[in-house]
Amino acid sequence: MTDRSPRCSAAASCTPAQIAASALTRYRDLIDDWDAFVAALGRPLAPCIWANPTRISVAGLAALLAEEGVAAEPLAALPGALRLAPEARIGQHWWYCAGLAHAQELVSQLPALLLDLAPGQRVLDMCAAPGGKTAQIAFALGNRGTLVANDISSDRIKALQGNLDRLGVINVSTTCKDASNWPLRGGQFDRILLDAPCSSEGTLRRTPSLLGRLGPENAARLAPKQRLLLEKAVRLLRPGGRLVYSTCTFAPEENELVLDAVLAAEGEGLRLLPAALPGIRCAPGLTEWQGRALDPRLAGCMRIWPHHNDSGGFFIAVLEKPAEVAANRQGHVPVTPPGDPAEIAPWLEGVASRYGLPEDIWSRYRVHRQTKRGLHLSAADHCPPRVPRPEASGLFFHRTNVRPPKPTTAGALLLGREASAHRIELDAEQRDRYLRRETFAPHPEQLAAGAYGQVVASYRGHVLGMAVVHRSGVVESLFPSRWSGCTAASGGQPSAASPQPPAASN
Repeated sequence: MTDRSPRCSAAASCTPAQIAASALTRYRDLIDDWDAFVAALGRPLAPCIWANPTRISVAGLAALLAEEGVAAEPLAALPGALRLAPEARIGQHWWYCAGLAHAQELVSQLPALLLDLAPGQRVLDMCAAPGGKTAQIAFALGNRGTLVANDISSDRIKALQGNLDRLGVINVSTTCKDASNWPLRGGQFDRILLDAPCSSEGTLRRTPSLLGRLGPENAARLAPKQRLLLEKAVRLLRPGGRLVYSTCTFAPEENELVLDAVLAAEGEGLRLLPAALPGIRCAPGLTEWQGRALDPRLAGCMRIWPHHNDSGGFFIAVLEKPAEVAANRQGHVPVTPPGDPAEIAPWLEGVASRYGLPEDIWSRYRVHRQTKRGLHLSAADHCPPRVPRPEASGLFFHRTNVRPPKPTTAGALLLGREASAHRIELDAEQRDRYLRRETFAPHPEQLAAGAYGQVVASYRGHVLGMAVVHRSGVVESLFPSRWSGCTAASGGQPSAASPQPPAASN
């Protein structure tokens, strides 16, 4: 392979795109249009969002954005998604706080689409944080059944759980484990996503800080771990099941070479399926690298270069375990979520009575006490693994260790839409003050129903969270402080003179 690019360094008068192209010059002969590739690296990456199917249609979301002057372009290849302008700050809008949408880069949405998901499957997301793909999978399963989301970092698990809570995902148990050591006693899965930790070369358009860390030495360092992860994924895959391996890097050492080694080791026990998605332009996987011949089936993988779809870069492979392969004898033994139904029943009756929830609402879920803080809620048919022990199962929806007990913000977002009592509908100015955690005065008509104390706060029918209507004549926001960073576009930060409620905890 010939290097025809002039070397460029950060110290020289080069653009970030030129610096990136110089660092990636070893891929030049792999790319169909080098100039277009370099030009793409120099353009801001437009963010993408998808509509939460449990709360709003993509058409409804597009109409809402249009009313607010947010430009959005439908994506034919991703029917539930919209592409926004590069300058859009998605997390700073009320509809994001309300869980109507989730921000996820275009190419990052593709692996889940290739899993061939259907309700009733048991699914593992091996390296799940920050949770966009997890939420995609959860909704493809109908927000029912069993999805296990694993990550090695407890801090990243917290961020993942925050996204799942905001979106109302209830069919997930999270585990904190080195996925290469995920126990076989946890049982096998019908579908597995391994979005492997990688050198992240494909994310340069949104994380230019990676420029100083590019180089084949990173790929060589990461590849052995990626192979261990893929080998474990194969062991955890049920016969007849499907496994998607993906990375956001261009490095063959982390992509085709990892797959080539595992395919050779597994022989007839693992198949590589052709991968393609309508409307997504991609290049084939490599069957040769630096003079080394690779498995010819690797041509069926997807290599997505940034200029192909005006996106980041990505690599995706789809694998299948033949149905005739012997199953893991250490089958999954589900755990029974803790909690005494007789103890839980009064709490549920209290919540349903106060907020006017439908009589049959609790029959749709499994409610359990996971901690002393309060009650968790999961899909009725969700079966957490016994090992490894879950960090959480379902959604923490009701705090019982405070007086008076209160639904969490996640609980309000999930259940509040069906509330017919103790609910307050805010106008746009009140909405912004609520999201900034300010106190504000209600309008007389908002007090006409006599809904004092804890109430469900909503805007245009979409729940925002919990508030307290005080008899002194003010409304106190209980919007969580840890979520309040998403409200700058709703009017900026609270002024020093604004009365502030105590910090809310969720």
